[in-house]
Amino acid sequence: MDNYSPSKPNSEEQDINLKQVFEQYAYYWKWFLASVLICLFCAFIYLRYADKIYNITAKILLQDENKAAGELAALAELGNLSGSSPASAFVLDQIDVMKSRRIFRKVVEINRLNIYYQNKGNVKTSDLTEQQSPIRVVLLEPNHPRLDSVRYSFNIKKSGNTFVINDDRNNNFDYALGKKINTPLGPIMLLPQAGKVFDSEMVITYLPENVTVDNLLKIIQISPNKEKSSYVVNFSMNSGNISKAELILNSLIEQYNKDVTEDKTRLSRATTQFIDSRLELISKNLSSADSKVAEYKDRNNLIDMSSEAQLYMQNATENERKLVEYQTQVRIADMLGGVVNSNAGNLLPSNIGLNDPSIQNALKSYNDLVLERDDLLKSATPDNPVVQNLTKNINDLGQNLKNSLNNYRQSLQSNVNSLQSQKNKFEGKLNQLPNQERGFKDISREQQIVESLYLFLLQKREETEIQASATPAIMKVIDEAYGASSPVAPRKAIIAFGALLAGILLPLGILYLKFLMDNKVHSRKDVEEKFNAPILGEIPSSDDPIVKDNDRSSLAEAFRILRTNISFMLGAKKDSAVIFVTSTTSGEGKSFVSTNMSRILAMSGKKVLLIGADIRSPKVLDYLGLSHLQHTNIGITQYLINPDMPVDNIIIRKPAPYDFDIIYSGYIAPNPAELLMNGHFKEVIDYGRENYDYVIVDTAPVSLVTDTLLISEFADLTVYVARANYLDKRLLNVPKELYEDGKLKNMAVVLNDVDFARGYGYGYGYGYGYGYVDSSSVSIRAKLKKQFKKLFNKK
Repeated sequence: MDNYSPSKPNSEEQDINLKQVFEQYAYYWKWFLASVLICLFCAFIYLRYADKIYNITAKILLQDENKAAGELAALAELGNLSGSSPASAFVLDQIDVMKSRRIFRKVVEINRLNIYYQNKGNVKTSDLTEQQSPIRVVLLEPNHPRLDSVRYSFNIKKSGNTFVINDDRNNNFDYALGKKINTPLGPIMLLPQAGKVFDSEMVITYLPENVTVDNLLKIIQISPNKEKSSYVVNFSMNSGNISKAELILNSLIEQYNKDVTEDKTRLSRATTQFIDSRLELISKNLSSADSKVAEYKDRNNLIDMSSEAQLYMQNATENERKLVEYQTQVRIADMLGGVVNSNAGNLLPSNIGLNDPSIQNALKSYNDLVLERDDLLKSATPDNPVVQNLTKNINDLGQNLKNSLNNYRQSLQSNVNSLQSQKNKFEGKLNQLPNQERGFKDISREQQIVESLYLFLLQKREETEIQASATPAIMKVIDEAYGASSPVAPRKAIIAFGALLAGILLPLGILYLKFLMDNKVHSRKDVEEKFNAPILGEIPSSDDPIVKDNDRSSLAEAFRILRTNISFMLGAKKDSAVIFVTSTTSGEGKSFVSTNMSRILAMSGKKVLLIGADIRSPKVLDYLGLSHLQHTNIGITQYLINPDMPVDNIIIRKPAPYDFDIIYSGYIAPNPAELLMNGHFKEVIDYGRENYDYVIVDTAPVSLVTDTLLISEFADLTVYVARANYLDKRLLNVPKELYEDGKLKNMAVVLNDVDFARGYGYGYGYGYGYGYVDSSSVSIRAKLKKQFKKLFNKK
């Protein structure tokens, strides 16, 4: 035998192994075809009735009113290169506002999205908006607390002139539109919608608003552009109802815009109210100062200051201007300080003219916290931990604002004192002026201070009004919500490909598991991997039990090859040969091999004697179709019991249509092992050697009884039959042990019932070149081609 090295297979063996694996699976091509067709049909049904999902998108551009301009914008661009982007921070902050439950709750409340309308069909149910629904639900107690926790669903269908309602509480009743119904939601009413026809069954479901908000937060995607410096925000959601999704996204954008605009309006209104209250007070002070000036002039008959005084006063103008400016800042600080001290957590006026930027930033932060707390109080109580934290932060910030105002006022007062000291110096030089003129200056200065403050507040009020009416929107809609007509799911190509792949992988996986768990012997490779006994040949599967005359089938060719290999095993040293045929268990075809081997040897002109030595389960005559001869002839059992008779008496001479002699087993004896041990069986073998070229002995299975081992010494060659797809690989230990221990003389293996069509064995194709090809040796490709030809011919 050739040496076999599993670690270094040559290319030919690799090709054979790949072909064998392919043919093993290709044998079940009908499984694959049926699986693919079934999976494609299921995919078609799924695509026919599955809900189509569409992608709806919208896009807006945010307007940052604090965005730097000019040189500051260039510096901001340089900041972007280092990884820090004020634009991205602003956009992300605004996205968090858009994703807030507060905004989403407004969307749900305004569009009544927590009431679901669905049109129920024969196979699937489709969503409707309230505008698309032929009826709508009216909650007669919309503010009842139970609505925040109750879920309720009911079906409604038309029955004649009335409607039938069946709810999830197993209530079933007739209903007329416009009539009040008592439900777990409280009293409700169903009203028809103009222009809509109710022609099918509907499912109406009510969910608490919080549950609906949670559902929307899961399906709506809000994301910034990939560029860090971009102010564009993208909205996206997948839905089976394009109209409903467009309504939701457009409403979300609208509510966000209203929310931001409302905050800015509240701040402008608070600033205007503060300025108006101060104008009213300062207007009175200005009127009083004007009256004092007029009265003083009338009483002292004053005219314009003398030229000398005017010249001198020009030198003190700058000092006086600064003094008025700082005194004005002191007055503003005092007024703002009064508001801060009396404030109880309300909005404070901003941008009223203080020159300290830190105080302005503190005012802005304070107002932002107040707005955030007010929004939170819409859906929470003052005892809420978050509200309490915000209140504490507001109080702390208010205290810091007071300290800042005090420090700022002290700084201003210090400047006023310094300017006042400088003023006193000038006044010392003005003693030469008339007392009336100095008195007028005092009154006039007070008038100027009040008038300056009055004009300043008028200017600020006008600026606030202009800003409130002309402030640009914080956002611009680039694209309103739009849903493409082509669905994003289910994707036909992917599902069809997946069905095709599943149709292939499903039987492939089943077959793989089948082959993996299959522990049967299938090919000579299984035997060769177990032990190194010679392999005489492989007998293909066949429906015929015996080789016929002039038979050119694959079965006959296999036995002819077996005949040739037996000649090589026996050599040319003997004129006759005794060949034992055995197996591991019954049913492996040893009698089948014995009879056909006798038949094929006789066809070559040899004298052959077939002995049925399996006296426990005789089958030789049954295989040959000569069962009737056992009633007219005696067998080997009778001879072993009574060896005085000649061996000729138990021989069946060439029973038609066979050209070889037979000694059948005879009657079943109660002690077959003892009969074979009495020594008379050797006489039968010796007679065969003298009178025949070949003596074929059909023996008992070696793993079940010891009969074969008792007479194995008489054999020149032991043919060990292993049946493919039948013998468990674990039982190969039996022939392995017998071969390695030499218990069976000159042992060689024949693999029986090999199914070459399934890819087992090497599949050399017995019979090629002789003008005949058996159906069992036809390739899988040829069979497939033949099947498709039949299919198209039918069409």
